[in-house]
Amino acid sequence: MELPVVNANGDAIDTISIDDGIFDVPMNQTLVHQAMVIYQLNQRQGTHSTRTRAEVSGGGRKPWIQKHTGRARQGSIRSPQWRHGGIVFGPKPRDYRKALPRAMRRKALQCVLSEKIRNGRLVCIDSLDSLDGRTKSMKQLLESLRIIGSVLVVSGEAQQNVARAGGNLKQVWTLPSDLVNANDVLKRETVLITVDGIRRIAELCTKPRFRARQAAEAAASEEAQE
Repeated sequence: MELPVVNANGDAIDTISIDDGIFDVPMNQTLVHQAMVIYQLNQRQGTHSTRTRAEVSGGGRKPWIQKHTGRARQGSIRSPQWRHGGIVFGPKPRDYRKALPRAMRRKALQCVLSEKIRNGRLVCIDSLDSLDGRTKSMKQLLESLRIIGSVLVVSGEAQQNVARAGGNLKQVWTLPSDLVNANDVLKRETVLITVDGIRRIAELCTKPRFRARQAAEAAASEEAQE
């Protein structure tokens, strides 16, 4: 697949050849949904907490005697049925994090990037050297490329000028290619990525999954031959 490459003025200057097995993957909604749920769970802090009847202050004595009052028996004014009493089965601090297998993580990213390319919402630019760290430079770049709405700007490596240029814009998010995931791509309308960034993503998606195991198997085969 050939993807056009534009410059900072929005003019097509070249094309880049990308692997169909990475950037032309059919959409797997079940996989993407599962990945999105896990990404959002991992963003939860889990610091919510309520007090049980053992943690609420007061209630040291019995409100009234057990019998002969005509009222229901009570043991503490901090029981759950009382005002300002404890909470039954309320939330407590917990960890919501879940692990997403690397193969699923990569496949979900390939699905959403492929969908962006099919919908014409992925713009490949030669470089982001025109960004000098000022917000004005980012605005001018997006206007030249006719990008409207939320945009994810992906660079090959972490660049301070790119992050500073988009830091004050509410609808602009910047990330290096190593940190891009399906959640970030799917939440933004347009993806602006450099040539180095798209090559880096392709390289990460084609890395062997079990490098340690492969190295061990290779070492074992060498020992067997000796």
